[in-house]
Amino acid sequence: MVNRPVWFLGFIMYPSLLKSYKNAYPFKIGTTSYIYPDHIIPNVKMLAPYLDEIELLLFESRFDSLPTMQQIKELALLAEQYDLSYNVHLPIDIYISDSNASVRRNAIDTLKRIIDLTSYLSPSTHALHISYDKDSKDRESVSRWQELVYKSVDELLDDGIQSQAISIETLSYPFEWLEEIIKDFELSVCIDIGHLLVNGFDVKKVFDKHSSNTSIIHLHGVENKKDHVSLNRLSLEQMDQIIGILKRYYGIVSLEVFSFENLSVSLTFLEKYWKNPDI
Repeated sequence: MVNRPVWFLGFIMYPSLLKSYKNAYPFKIGTTSYIYPDHIIPNVKMLAPYLDEIELLLFESRFDSLPTMQQIKELALLAEQYDLSYNVHLPIDIYISDSNASVRRNAIDTLKRIIDLTSYLSPSTHALHISYDKDSKDRESVSRWQELVYKSVDELLDDGIQSQAISIETLSYPFEWLEEIIKDFELSVCIDIGHLLVNGFDVKKVFDKHSSNTSIIHLHGVENKKDHVSLNRLSLEQMDQIIGILKRYYGIVSLEVFSFENLSVSLTFLEKYWKNPDI
């Protein structure tokens, strides 16, 4: 086992990456703000010297789970110090497609508040989950869901939020369900390759259709129907397809994993595969 340098943050020791990957690819390479079992600031301090961008995971919408303005300003200083940029993953516990109007209103207000809070960081994009939780996938149910999504997106953008700053993420349902909404509002796309693979969708087909407005790719491994694991869990066929996509992409690639081991292995595997696809 390779001995890794260890850094002290407070009273906790964390292993550090062994090399910098800044400007290593035609795209920006990054990862999430939860690689170490700690808060956002310690994570960013550990990762900033090595990566181009950090995905700020604001999964929970509770006020006390969000960064304070003081922390936002500290993140901005770290970005300046390390030539770092950020993207924001918006909360996944709010529902803009809910049939209850008050639930939708709360979701929209929450999104606006978080986008306003993080605007100080000039994020490259804001990834948005639009969940589909109904058991039925008949045409009528999907159409009603689409109507609610359309109405909520319209309200979200009504206050001057730039449509292209919102990236709609591929989830467990056919992405075609949202294509007209994305087109009508000129939204961006977040292609989560792991989500597509684990749900059996055609990754290349989705990328080919949306490459021109894809602002970010979430990249992670899949094994035994489990995603968000290291890239070396992917088959050679899957990795060949992914490299083919990345060779044509110049946006942001976020290794969406949540542990140091998965990040370290993924970075090493991607680097080797990028240089030599026949490994």
